[in-house]
Amino acid sequence: MAHLEREGAVGYGRPPVSTRFVKGQSGNPAGRPRGRHKLPPYESVLGQTFKIREEGVEREVSATELLLLQLAKRGLEGDTGASRTLLALIKQVREQHQSNQPHTMVIVSVEPGSVTDGLEALRMATKLDPFRETARMALEPWIVEAALARLPRPLDADQQRIVLDATRQPKKVRWPDWWTEHP
Repeated sequence: MAHLEREGAVGYGRPPVSTRFVKGQSGNPAGRPRGRHKLPPYESVLGQTFKIREEGVEREVSATELLLLQLAKRGLEGDTGASRTLLALIKQVREQHQSNQPHTMVIVSVEPGSVTDGLEALRMATKLDPFRETARMALEPWIVEAALARLPRPLDADQQRIVLDATRQPKKVRWPDWWTEHP
């Protein structure tokens, strides 16, 4: 027993004294080599192309376009964070490219008179009772934010209450500064 307690004992968890780390001295004195991990490799990632299939047709898209398509898809599926990010990107691009050129708009067609189906297909609203034909619809928070951002003038208190009642998750909406009715 006495020989295990000696200062110079070597074994599991007890390296030789000459090779042990010195207290207060770095184990990696040279540090990380210069030039490593300076910037994220955006160009190598975003410069790639991927094949996607839309409506049975295969085409190549850049990683940037694929990222935007995925962001739009998640936003339409109800992800409010993705919707906010996409709307902010669209606003930023529009501000940078103020021009009189028309913008491309994608329209999803539905049966005439089937507004409910159209709103659900576009993930703009949710049917509160999916088993009833005439169930009440609730607007998604991202669409309320987008509509409020486009208004030419603020809504009065009655109009604000109507919008508030028609919103599915009003606490998730970033209401404008002029908004007085809160959930």
